[in-house]
Amino acid sequence: MASEIQEFFRNKTIFLTGATGFLGRVITEKLLRTTEVTRIYALIRPKRGLSIGERLKSWRKDPVFKELLRVKPEALERLTPIPGDCLQQDLSISASDQRILISEVQVVIHGAGIIRPDEALHLSLATNVRATRRMLELAKQMIHLESFVHISSAYSKYMKCPVEERFYPEHLSYSSDRILAVGELLGHDLLDEITTVLVGSFPNTCLYTKALAEDVILRETGDLPLCVFRTGIIMSTYKEPVTGWAGHVSGPLGLLVPILGGVVRVIQADRRAQIAVVPADFSANLILACAWKTAENVRQRGKPPIIYTLAPSEENPLSCGTLIDSCLSQCDRIPPTRMMWYPFLLCISSGFFYQLATFFLHILPGYCLDILLRLQWRESVLMNLYERIHKNISDLAPFSNHSWHFCMDNTRELLDSLSEQDRRMYDFDMANLDWQDYFRCVMEGMRLYIAKDQPTLESYGKGLRLRNRLKIQHYVFCAFLVSTAAYVLWQLARMFIESITES
Repeated sequence: MASEIQEFFRNKTIFLTGATGFLGRVITEKLLRTTEVTRIYALIRPKRGLSIGERLKSWRKDPVFKELLRVKPEALERLTPIPGDCLQQDLSISASDQRILISEVQVVIHGAGIIRPDEALHLSLATNVRATRRMLELAKQMIHLESFVHISSAYSKYMKCPVEERFYPEHLSYSSDRILAVGELLGHDLLDEITTVLVGSFPNTCLYTKALAEDVILRETGDLPLCVFRTGIIMSTYKEPVTGWAGHVSGPLGLLVPILGGVVRVIQADRRAQIAVVPADFSANLILACAWKTAENVRQRGKPPIIYTLAPSEENPLSCGTLIDSCLSQCDRIPPTRMMWYPFLLCISSGFFYQLATFFLHILPGYCLDILLRLQWRESVLMNLYERIHKNISDLAPFSNHSWHFCMDNTRELLDSLSEQDRRMYDFDMANLDWQDYFRCVMEGMRLYIAKDQPTLESYGKGLRLRNRLKIQHYVFCAFLVSTAAYVLWQLARMFIESITES
């Protein structure tokens, strides 16, 4: 028997933006595997020399679609690409495709956007803000629209804790329409030059433009059946469609890879700080539940859209220390087969001491090893790698160095309204998430999908032998450093005593 959410999506036509992204692929897979949607129109653009058809064809080899294609071999035929680009003024959707969307679509899930924290402001503004306004304009013309879900970030309300499930227009120095008008007036170069002035207290252009996009929603939604979904930092899947699948290596995942490879030994973070990490499948499940609930609840005229937030609950918080310790313990159990050094990590919240530790643990060894590589007529790699890693650490510092608290009353109310069948099939209960088991899945997935180490006894044995060898080398080296430091201090102390005695 179909659940309420399944029944809602039966024979529906969906318009999904951001379908080729990490979360977008999880949403697409979940829709096609668990519901009987008629059609998913996906906004897709050519990328890196690949046509739209070639990008979709590669999905048949993507691990995230393996289970779907096993149970429904023809499922991807229900996915129809709509050529377009959120970076362009009119989304580059042809007139004929716009007519199709207007006449057929019943559910819109707008997930496209730039999430790179260091992206140029004019690009983030076009993709995250202007495209959102254009999507609202398009949605207002859709004849059969029942639900619109806008995907935002839980961190778009920078350092306002606790972050409530409401809009915060007072945090913006200028409204979204004024910023868009300024962008059109100044042009790309001048706009980028005044980025610091416009962004203000926001840590990066991504979160600033996410906040502006919410301002567009607040001002221009009108009577659309719309809700906003705010997600924490999305990491690997937990249970579905495969455990531990990661479609990208940015954010915390982008740091875990070099940490577990022994490349990164110090980060700027407070071990006690609470961080909002969420599994990708929980995010996708809540998005589908939001779409159902928004169609069920016809908003009263004049009321702002409902906001749903997904983050670790107050009953089951996650600290940076727990995240790091859990991953390192799993690395001891199933280490990768390629490591430069035995994995260990220092978390330092002070900027000065972080920079000091970085010099001795990253920069100095990196220069030495790069010099050795050049002497062997090989290309130096470590300092370039550390430059990217340190940028990633800097981008994550506002989230790993401070505790964040999020109100999730609307999300809890939505969870309570689900039937038992829907709660099992579309689980997003963060209060009952087993963090230790989740990070076990994360590490197994990273080992398989990112490090490309197969889960075999031979591979595990090779990784354990390498880890044991590096562990011995690590502690021998540490003992040598401690002994050398003790000897130097002893000699200095003896010289000092002798000078005092002679005087």
